[in-house]
Amino acid sequence: MPLAEHLRELRNRLAKAILAIVAVTVVAAFFYNDIINLITKPILDSVGCDKTFAELAKSQTGTKPCAQITINGLLTPFTLALKVSLMAGVVLASPAWLYQLWAFVAPGLHRHEKKYAYAFVATGAPLFIVGAYFAYTVLPTTAKVLLEFTPGGTSNLLPLDDLLDLVMRMVLVFGLSFELPLLLVMLNLTGALTGKRMLGWWRGMIMGITVFAALATPSTDPLTMLALAGPIWILYFAATAFSLLNDRRRSRREALGPGDDEASELDLTPDDIGAIEPVTTSRAALPEQASSDRSDRVNGYDDVT
Repeated sequence: MPLAEHLRELRNRLAKAILAIVAVTVVAAFFYNDIINLITKPILDSVGCDKTFAELAKSQTGTKPCAQITINGLLTPFTLALKVSLMAGVVLASPAWLYQLWAFVAPGLHRHEKKYAYAFVATGAPLFIVGAYFAYTVLPTTAKVLLEFTPGGTSNLLPLDDLLDLVMRMVLVFGLSFELPLLLVMLNLTGALTGKRMLGWWRGMIMGITVFAALATPSTDPLTMLALAGPIWILYFAATAFSLLNDRRRSRREALGPGDDEASELDLTPDDIGAIEPVTTSRAALPEQASSDRSDRVNGYDDVT
C-alpha cells in the first residue's frame, strides 16, 4: 500500500478505537459511584469503615481509625466522575482498541511474527491482571499502615481524588511490573538478549527488583514489598528458563535454513578475480595513443582518455 493509504487506514482504525472508548465511557458515567466503591471498598474495610463514601459523607468517623473522605472544589465532583468514567472506558473497551491496533499491524508481519504477537497478547493481558489483583489485595494493608501514623486526637481528611490516584498508581505500577518478564522474552525472541546473559544478571536483578518494590509501595512494612518483589523474582527466572530453551531452539532452526516466508541470507563477499590479463590491440584508437611514450599517463590513463 502507498503511504497515503496507510495513513488513511490508521485514521480509520484510530477513529473506531476512540468511538469504542467514548461509548463505554458514556455508559460507565451512569455507574461511576459503583465503580468508586468497588475500587476503594477493600481499603475502607481494612481500616474499620464498613460504609460507602455516600454514607461516610453523612456520618462522623467516631473513634474508628477511618479517614474522613472529602472533596474540595466546585468542579471536583464533575472532574472526578469524568476521570473515573474515562478510566473505566479505556479498560473495558480494551478488546476493541487492541483489536484495531492488531488489525493495523498484522498485515505487515510474517507468519512466525504473528504467532509471537498472539502469544504476547495472550500472556501480557493475564500478567497485567494478576499484577493489578496483587495491588488490589495489598492496598488494604497499605492503607491500614499509613493511617496508623495519624496522631491521636486528630482527624485525617483524605481527598477522594487523591485516594483514587493512589489506587490507580498502585494498580498500574503492579500491573506494569509484571510485564517485565514478557519484555525480556520479547528481547530474547528478537535476538537482542540471550538467556545466558539474563542468567548472569540474576544477582543484580534480584537487588534491582527489591529496590523497585520498596520504592513503588507507599507503605513501610516489608510484607507489602515482598508481595510485589516475590512474584517478579519468580517471573524473571521463568523468563530466563524460557530464553535458554529458545536459544537452543534457535540454534537448531538456523542450522536447517530459513523458513518458507523468509529470505535467504546473501553472501556479498567479493570473490578473487585472479591475475589481470593485458589486452592488446592491432592499432591505437586515437593518434595520441599510438605514441610509445607513456610517461604522461595519470592513474593508468592517458590525457585523451
